[in-house]
Amino acid sequence: MNKKKQDKLKKAGKGRQVAALPVRWRKDGKLEILLVTSRDTGRWVLPKGWTMEGKSPWKAAAIEAEEEAGAEGKVLREPLGSFRYEKRLDDGTRVPTKVKVYPLLVEDLAERWKERGERKRKWFTAKEAARHVKEEELSALFRELRRKPKVQKTLRKAARKK
Repeated sequence: MNKKKQDKLKKAGKGRQVAALPVRWRKDGKLEILLVTSRDTGRWVLPKGWTMEGKSPWKAAAIEAEEEAGAEGKVLREPLGSFRYEKRLDDGTRVPTKVKVYPLLVEDLAERWKERGERKRKWFTAKEAARHVKEEELSALFRELRRKPKVQKTLRKAARKK
């Protein structure tokens, strides 16, 4: 991130990001979520980033999924939810950041992708993903997704529409 963007965030005192929620279903019907490791601490996170000028938020989320996880597919225009965390900037400043989460119905997983050398990726069940992420609101979103078959049904229906 460039210094101008960092200064703007510090002045505003808050940030906004978008994340992709890459999902697929196993043959047994169980939902899986693709997580990636963060570059700085190696913790498990969703592919996410800052909003992009000239791009819709859902398209920006899809771009992040492709760059950070090599995941491509159909992104939904409605966020499934959001979570907050403290983004640590290059200079150590922490900025409260709200992240809107857009489901991405994964159709292809590239063997080579932009940040392949910087991150690991792994599929988790919603229950496992909830245990692996640090952000409590994100964990709660995964647990809710696991417990709400209607939401999963809606996602599956969207996956069939092309």
